[in-house]
Amino acid sequence: MSSMRPSFFMPVVLLALAACSSPAPIRTATVVDLERFMGDWYVIATIPTFIEMNAYNAMESYRLAGDGIVATTFSFREGGFEGEHKTYRPTGYVLDRESNAIWGMQFIWPIQADYRIIFVDDSYSQTVIGRTARDYVWLMARTPQLSEADYQRFLRLIADEGYDVSKVRKVPQRWN
Repeated sequence: MSSMRPSFFMPVVLLALAACSSPAPIRTATVVDLERFMGDWYVIATIPTFIEMNAYNAMESYRLAGDGIVATTFSFREGGFEGEHKTYRPTGYVLDRESNAIWGMQFIWPIQADYRIIFVDDSYSQTVIGRTARDYVWLMARTPQLSEADYQRFLRLIADEGYDVSKVRKVPQRWN
């Protein structure tokens, strides 16, 4: 009977280890030129956080504030184009100085949320930001609209990184 214990427990142990495993690392941009990345980005689509569930005209703005620190302003209209204007000012911290693609984003001290630049195009006009947990994602551009072909291409990129794209929603953008 004692010889059966290892064969019985081995599948249980393997199952437990598999359940505890973390998701595969998310791919990031090879190198991000921080100075070129700074500025205004329109949020085109997202798997939204609770803050963004009903956001219109969402925009993220970045400014270098010193040694690996990125002053961030996230603003949007709540519930409609004429809705209440909301602004949040988290602080970004560049964690991977080789690529500049992995940041911590701090809304509340001392917690830094995972923030990864998955993709940025050569002209720094389109980007995708994600998280290893694959719970949130942001597709952003320097203009408030993307072509449908570009949008579909980014949905494929997001799906390839392990996201459930059925959760992605476009953010209404209308600027005068």
